[in-house]
Amino acid sequence: MELRDYLRILHRNWILILALTILGGAGAYGYSLLQTPTYEANTQLYVSVRSDSSGVSELAQGTNFARQAVVSFVDVVDSALVLDRVIDDLNLDVTAQQLAQSIEASSATNSVIISIRVSDGNAETAAAIANSVGSNFADVVVNRLEKPDGDTASLVRVETIAPALVPTSPSSPHIPINIGLGILLGLALGIGVAVLRSILDTRIHSLHDIEAATEAPVLGGIALDPDAKKRPLIVHADPRNPRAESFRSLRTNLQFVDVDGSSRSFVVSSAGPGEGKSTTTANLAIALAETGARVALVDGDLRLPRVADYMGVEGGVGLTDVLIGRAELVDVLQQWGTGKLFVLPSGRTPPNPSELLGSQAMQRTLEALAEAFDYVLVDAPPLLLVTDAAVISRFTSGVLMVAASGTTKKPQLTAAVEKLGAIGSRLFGVIVTMLPAKGPDSYGYGAYSYSAAQDEVKSSASGDRRSRRREDSR
Repeated sequence: MELRDYLRILHRNWILILALTILGGAGAYGYSLLQTPTYEANTQLYVSVRSDSSGVSELAQGTNFARQAVVSFVDVVDSALVLDRVIDDLNLDVTAQQLAQSIEASSATNSVIISIRVSDGNAETAAAIANSVGSNFADVVVNRLEKPDGDTASLVRVETIAPALVPTSPSSPHIPINIGLGILLGLALGIGVAVLRSILDTRIHSLHDIEAATEAPVLGGIALDPDAKKRPLIVHADPRNPRAESFRSLRTNLQFVDVDGSSRSFVVSSAGPGEGKSTTTANLAIALAETGARVALVDGDLRLPRVADYMGVEGGVGLTDVLIGRAELVDVLQQWGTGKLFVLPSGRTPPNPSELLGSQAMQRTLEALAEAFDYVLVDAPPLLLVTDAAVISRFTSGVLMVAASGTTKKPQLTAAVEKLGAIGSRLFGVIVTMLPAKGPDSYGYGAYSYSAAQDEVKSSASGDRRSRRREDSR
């Protein structure tokens, strides 16, 4: 994965990442509040060795002895010999072993200073224990451990140089640090979940996913419209709608497809159901007819026809009647609107759709439509469910594949493309539907503007010239 892939993942999942980050910080704050506050009190002791002589060498020897003795004295601080006295002095209801767990003594290398740190849930108690440990440790070392026999005074001296003070704030929990760690943990978890979701999610979400699944170009992107079922023909119902403009952009791109081809008949299909192929085919046909081109819209889905309902025409008689010789093509073609768009409904549902669609009658029908019209669009069933679309594609210029963002899976699209390649059908491009209007997976299409109006005029003129050439050739 490239850097832009990770940025896309972060952009797509920023709400999840933000939520987990906030949750991590809030969880750490709540955990900190539930913890019992602990206070730390510190005291420092200075260890020295007295010398009867004031010579430099004797002083140096005394200092070296003190440094060596400190290493052993550190282990005496939390010994039962010292702590039993502390317990008696402060009337503590603990054992020496329990008290030793809250005491830590240390000394830096080559130092004669011993640092004692005491932790307790009460600030005053922590300071009292620290001072008591220091005084009792000094008494044990001087008057017992290092006391010579007889009445001779000990040469070792232990003095408190920094008595313990009552701490004003707890040493733990460290609420700011805990919150920071919780935020970092939540952020890392959010990014990890986002990346894992992206890896496990095989659905197509953006044009980048299309490029990863097939080498076919993306001809256009259609934004998701929650009201698509109420007004499927958006190009006709609301011409100035940005979604309608996206169909016109698709129309413009389609005009550059197979420029040198003698026929412009296309099968519009998808990998699976519910990807918007029928509404895409109908709107594209209307957009093409707006340019003045003669367009034939054929409902080639003999299993679950939709075109007649969308276009509002009679669908009882249509393609099946032509294929079985019950009606002539010119008799079942229905003009739609005031332009040059003609609709060929599917007719009655036959028991053998694949055989009819793969017959010579179907080939002759499509050839006749290709001769009479500038564009022929055939709405066909999904490629992976039945063979109808693959069969029809042999009699047309090629296939336009519809893939729905958030619905179509990459393996499905790849399998559909491979199926077309196996039978030698040409895939002209992919049309991505149901794209989100905003976000990293959105498809940018221009608003209906003056420049778009100019394109309309140019496209219309181009369509008129193409129509006149066809009429002259007849």
